[in-house]
Order: sequence, then structure tokens, then C-alpha cells
Amino acid sequence: MIDNNNKIIGLIMVGFLVFIISFTPVSAVDWPMFHQNTHNTGFLVQPGDFAPKLWNFDTGSSIRSSPVIMDKTLFFGADNGIIYAVNMEDGTKAWEYKTEGAVTSSPAVIGDTLYIGSSDGYIYAIKAANGELKWKYKTGASVESSPAVVNGTVYVGSDDKNIYALNSDDGSLLWNYETGKAIKSSPNVFNDTLYIGSDDGVIYAIGAQNGSLIWHYTTGDKVQSSPAIFNGTMFVGSDDGKIYALNTTSGTVNWTYPMGKSVRASPTIDEFNYNLYVGADNGQFSCLDTRNGAHKWSVQTGAAIQSTAALSGNRTVFGADNGKLYVLNKFSGNSEWTYEPGYYLFNAPIISSPAAYGNMTYFGSNDGYLYAVNIEKKSSIISIWAYYLVAILVIIVAVIIALRILRTRFKKMVN
Repeated sequence: MIDNNNKIIGLIMVGFLVFIISFTPVSAVDWPMFHQNTHNTGFLVQPGDFAPKLWNFDTGSSIRSSPVIMDKTLFFGADNGIIYAVNMEDGTKAWEYKTEGAVTSSPAVIGDTLYIGSSDGYIYAIKAANGELKWKYKTGASVESSPAVVNGTVYVGSDDKNIYALNSDDGSLLWNYETGKAIKSSPNVFNDTLYIGSDDGVIYAIGAQNGSLIWHYTTGDKVQSSPAIFNGTMFVGSDDGKIYALNTTSGTVNWTYPMGKSVRASPTIDEFNYNLYVGADNGQFSCLDTRNGAHKWSVQTGAAIQSTAALSGNRTVFGADNGKLYVLNKFSGNSEWTYEPGYYLFNAPIISSPAAYGNMTYFGSNDGYLYAVNIEKKSSIISIWAYYLVAILVIIVAVIIALRILRTRFKKMVN
């Protein structure tokens, strides 16, 4: 029989274990496909031991690749052909790897390996810890599609019209499936089926194990948007200006919604309130009901939206071609914050899709910088463009003063 003293000691030990577990940092979470998961939420929970700072990281080249998060490190590519690993807490570079073409593909990170494509036609597998090459596979054209890595297989599209399935360990080809045109859409893999769009205007459902066609659906134009999957439905945009909701099993249409212009951004799904968030090339950002396509609210940004929205708490975050990052209340669409790193004069398109990490958001811009901002506090570090703006104002003031002095002297000479 256990005496009272032993009971007390046991309770103390259990309490201590619960305390330790509750304060253990969140372990590294994989980022296996475009925008993290099948819903394209682009969000990870911030670990308790993370000490974020506001910072900017300069690549000197446009960033169209979307950053991914793994173990407090950001991975992304740039148009200068370099793949970067950056420390999330202070913005310092951990390593870089040079390819022979622009990197607009976004990485997938599984365990200790990063997978990404380049316009040099290669698919790369790189050690996430130090940037060393593990293997690379040559396709027939640029790889702008972002890989999905599921059950030891890397799935990715290429501008050579093919979808590739590669062994994640050694890069050996398992199968490929040829579509009618280039593939810029990124695959979504769910329940042993791969879903992807092609520039031939077709949405494909393909067996992930053997590359056999299950069904296909033809839209009215290119499909460069990447699918999201939720509740037995695949959601994707098309250059014909519509959002399509298709049954994942049969490919039959559940509903469509007209956005008014090309939809190259990918839908983001909030499973808790049946909301779909997506932007279009006419600057419209909309919230739709995933169940029937009913319109809930829209916001007009005035510039094309190719950035896929991330979810963070009660907010949805995305960039636009006017150089602004938008933070909206996900229930009402009301603006909570708009961040403009270029201060209007130096604005550059934000095509890169943001990655949300708790209250922090990370995104790339065509101005060459990767930005770390706090959307909860609505704060950011002063960007380099602010100093350029001040310099321009100083020059303008100096010119005005000089002109006034010259005018005064000229009047004196005349008189």
C-alpha cells in the first residue's frame, strides 16, 4: 500500500513533468509543399523559445520565391539564382547555394533536406543544415513549380510540360506525366492523388504512385494557380478569371466564382469557418464560402495580386503588385495594417507569398529584400528606401534654396 508521503512525492513529480512539457520548445515542423499544407495556409505556430526581431535581408535581386520555415530558419530563392538560408531571429545568412538560373520556385523542406527548382532546369536536393548538394535532377526546361514531398517522393512540374515524381533519397525518376504545355502550378498531394494545373488550361488528378491519369477538367485558359484541398473539394484559379471548386474524386464541378480577371494566386482555406481567400489580377481580394462559392466580402487593392495569402490568428496577409503588404481581418475584410516598404516612390511588386510564424510575417519583394515584420504590433524596421527618400527630399530642398539664392542675386544685378 502506498503511504501519503509517496503519494505527495508522486504528485509533485507529475506536476514537474507537466511543467517541463508545457515549456518545451515546439519541435521543427516540416514544410512539405507550397504554402506549407494542403490548405495553403502558410502558417506555423511560433515556439516558446523563439526571440524574433525586426529585420531586412538584402539579396540584391528580385525575390519571387516564397519563403518557407524550418527550425527557426527561412529558406527561399532569388532571381540571381541563389538559394538562401537565413536565421529567423536576427536575419543573418546561414548559407547560400548558387544555381545557374533564376529561382522563382518555392522550397519544400522535409527533415534535413530542402527541395527546390531553378530556371536552369534542375530540381535540387540540398542539405538544410549547411547548403551542401545531395543530388540534382535535370528536366527539359525551367522549373518554376514548387515541389511537394510526400511519402518519400518529390513531385514537381516543369516548363517542359512534364510532371515528375522523383525518389527523395537519390533523385531517381519514378515516373513522369506529360501535359499539353508548361507547368508553373505547384502540385498538391492528398490521399494518393496529385492535383495540378497546366498552361494548357487543364486541371489534372493523377495517381501519386504510378502517374496514371484519374481525371482531368478543362478551364478556359492557363492554370498557374496552385490547388488547395479541403473537405473533398479541390480549389484552384484560372487565367479565365474564375475560381473552380471540383470534386476531388470525380473532377465534377461543385461551383465556380468569377473574379473578373486572371487568378494566378492560389486559394487559401480556413477550415474552421469554411472561408476561401484569394486575389486576382484586377486587384480584387475576396473571401468565399468553400461550401457553395457564396461571396462573403471583397477588398480592392488597385493592383494585381499574385501573392497567396497566409493566415495568422484572425488575420489574412498577402502582397500586391503595388508594393504593399495587406493585413486584413479575416472575418470582415477590414484593414488592420498596410505595410509599404518602398514608401510609394520605391515600391516594387510583392509576388512572393508570405510565411506567418505566430505574430511575425516574412515575405520577399521584387526590390530584392526579404522582410521580417510584426503584424500584431504593426511594426517593422526602417527600410533602406526611407533613407533614399530622405536623401531625395534633402536634394529637392537644396535645389529650391539654391534657385532662390540665384533669383535674389539676379534681381540685385538687374537693379
